[in-house]
Amino acid sequence: MNLTVIGTGYVGLVSGTCFAEMGNTVTCIDIDKDKIQKLTQGIIPIYEPGLETMVKRNYINKTLRFSTKLSEHLEKCVIVFIAVGTPMGDDGSADLQYVLQVAKEIGKSMTHSLIIVNKSTVPVGTADKVHAKIKEELDKRNLDISFDVVSNPEFLKEGDAINDFMKPDRVVIGSDSEEALEKMRALYSPFFRSSLDRLITMDVRSAEMTKYVANAMLATKISFMNEIANICELVGADVNKVRIGIGSDSRIGYSFIYPGSGYGGSCFPKDVKALKKTAQEHGYEARLITSVEDVNNAQKFVISNKVIKRFGEDLSGKIFSIWGLAFKPETDDMREAPAIYIIKELVNRGAKIQAYDPKAMKEAKHFYLKDLKGVSYFDSKYETLNNADAMILLTEWKEFRSPDFEELQKQLNQPIIFDGRNQYNHERLTKMGFEYYQIGRK
Repeated sequence: MNLTVIGTGYVGLVSGTCFAEMGNTVTCIDIDKDKIQKLTQGIIPIYEPGLETMVKRNYINKTLRFSTKLSEHLEKCVIVFIAVGTPMGDDGSADLQYVLQVAKEIGKSMTHSLIIVNKSTVPVGTADKVHAKIKEELDKRNLDISFDVVSNPEFLKEGDAINDFMKPDRVVIGSDSEEALEKMRALYSPFFRSSLDRLITMDVRSAEMTKYVANAMLATKISFMNEIANICELVGADVNKVRIGIGSDSRIGYSFIYPGSGYGGSCFPKDVKALKKTAQEHGYEARLITSVEDVNNAQKFVISNKVIKRFGEDLSGKIFSIWGLAFKPETDDMREAPAIYIIKELVNRGAKIQAYDPKAMKEAKHFYLKDLKGVSYFDSKYETLNNADAMILLTEWKEFRSPDFEELQKQLNQPIIFDGRNQYNHERLTKMGFEYYQIGRK
């Protein structure tokens, strides 16, 4: 099929590239001329394992193209995906200005029947707004062109997005048009060669709701386990053992019950707020969702609180080695990352930070921590240890899993580790002479 994907951010670029990989002809559209120019040169704006190679291969094969001109690419198009950002507004709701602007441009440019697909994360009722905006522009042109607006939420994990898209555990499609559903089934059928039952169809509003509910459920598991970890510390239990005990129950499972420094990223914080706001707009107080958010906000300071308890309120003259800045491994994304809150808290108390992350240091330097004095960046994890009073692990990158602990002992002023991801063995480090602080263990 001939497809157009509007937006070359995380969702749009991954989706367009994966559709091209399956033999479709895909044009990715973006208003950012510099980004489009770089993409044609093979320069990828985000870090996602496997994406750069796939983009370059399909661009060379001419199954993937990039452009700033939407009108030139709609004529032969069958399906248009809207994959632009829906940033969080000041009141916590999803900002739909970019989605509706795209809908307006589609209405001004389309010349034949199209299926317009909302791939962006949008609140319930957005498909109706997109339909109305397109219809408004068609009416201005005195054109009577049929079209369908479909909801097709994404469920991509940053760091494993290519695998998630190419081998999805489910694809959700919301539409009341059987013709639109058939075309969407045909588009996605190559991704389900052995089990088409994982392609789930429903009405548009239910599909829109499904995305928010999925992320809210996962965020709830994280906040629940972090709350349990905090209780475990108070009563003298070990949350690492508790996690194993409950995860063995098939009704619970092990996914998303690892205690840590709180969730971050582009999806969970934004979508939890948006779902809470949606409930408020309909006169309902989402108390559980509110609590999930409150627990997470507090959890981001658990590690810094441990550091302050150990070293005192005034951290002047103290140096801390930070391992990990991204909100999770295999991405350079620092949106709502716990590292931001922890580093700022320590620096505001007079500490100096020596930081390393395999991919996210550019983001930290130029955006998230750019105005923060007292933060230095290093090319390796071991370089950050020099003259540091403690090492603080904040992101569970693979290269942090089995470090040379003797090297840590040698370089640190004191053998102290604060582990925000519970990566290491408490008994082993204690025997080696480390002060080792975890989450959920006294």
